[in-house]
Amino acid sequence: MTDLRIIRPFLKGAAVSLCAACIALAGAARAQAESCAEGHIDLRGDFGQVRYQIELADEPHERERGLMFREEMAQSAGMLFVYEREQRAVFWMRNTYLPLDLIFADGQGVVQHVHENAVPLDETLIPGGDAIQFVLEVNAGQAARLGLKAGAEMRHPSIKNAQWTCDAGQ
Repeated sequence: MTDLRIIRPFLKGAAVSLCAACIALAGAARAQAESCAEGHIDLRGDFGQVRYQIELADEPHERERGLMFREEMAQSAGMLFVYEREQRAVFWMRNTYLPLDLIFADGQGVVQHVHENAVPLDETLIPGGDAIQFVLEVNAGQAARLGLKAGAEMRHPSIKNAQWTCDAGQ
């Protein structure tokens, strides 16, 4: 029969190690969940990585209204338009009071076109491309400040076929 007084210190050390491993795994799971939260989008490119707090426009009536009639938006905020499939995307600034940068991405979240400084209330059509599934609107000047250009990548749970996935290790 084993004397518990001899193995007790080893059991205590194993329990501490197991507890530390559980805490590390919980932290990794939390980081992964935070990296792909519905209310945020991440962008990465030559500029590094940036996160915006977003509103999601994934229903027709939400996409139709977009950021119309808004008079202000935080610098780290935006709106992500999500379409069911890749398609031709054309925007305008009717009833939109904020100057915006529009970032057009394909079904993998890869930026195909960036339109900088869209003029408030202008009804001139802004073409984004023929194979666009996601459009991110942010305050004007953000794209230039970052050096954001075609080839950058977006990460968000809505981007199902993402080139840059929501996996914590990427």
